[in-house]
Amino acid sequence: MAVEQDRYPVRFEVDYPEELARSSSFFRLILVISILIVASAVAGSAAGGVGIGVAASGFLVLAPLLMILFREKYPRWWFDWNLELIRFSARIGAYFALLTHEYPSTDEEQAVHLELDYPDVQQDLNRWLPLVKWLLAIPHFIVLIILGIVAIFAIVFAWFAILFTGRYPRGVFDFVVGVGRWSYRVQAYAFLMITDRYPPFSID
Repeated sequence: MAVEQDRYPVRFEVDYPEELARSSSFFRLILVISILIVASAVAGSAAGGVGIGVAASGFLVLAPLLMILFREKYPRWWFDWNLELIRFSARIGAYFALLTHEYPSTDEEQAVHLELDYPDVQQDLNRWLPLVKWLLAIPHFIVLIILGIVAIFAIVFAWFAILFTGRYPRGVFDFVVGVGRWSYRVQAYAFLMITDRYPPFSID
C-alpha cells in the first residue's frame, strides 16, 4: 500500500536490448524520417481540428486547463488522446536514441513502456495550479536542457559502441532512459496537468 501511495503517477521504462542491429543503427537518422513525418501529420491534423485547445505538438493543453479551472473535470478521452500521443512520441524518441531497434509502432507498446495515471480532478488536482505549473517547472527546464545536451553526447558514444559491439553500454542506456523519464514527468506535470505532485529531481 505504501509503495502504491509513493509511486509517482508517471512511469517510463525501456526494455534493455541484449543486442542491437548495427545496420539499422548506422542509418538511424535516415530511417527515422518517415515516422517523424507521420507524427507531424498527426500533430498537425489535431491542431487544425481542435484549434487553440491543442499545443503545437498535438497535445491537448489549453482545453484541459480550462476544464480543470472552471469545471474541475478532465474528460477521459482528452486524457487518452494525450496518453497515446505521448506514448507514440516516446517510441519515436527511444528509436531515435538507439534504445530499441524496433521501428516505432503507431499503436503497439513494443519495448517502450510509459504509464500515466488518470487523475481524479476534484480529489487530486488544485483547480488554480495549472495557471502557474509552467512557471514552477522552470528549474526542471533548466536542468533538462543541460541533461539533454549530455544525453546527445551519450547517444553519439552509444552509436559508436553499437557499431563495434552490437550492444548499448548499460550505464549509458540507463542514463538516457532516465533523462527521458525525468522529461515525461515534467511534461505530465506542467503541460498535461495530470498531477499536482512536483516532479522529483531524479532520473530514477
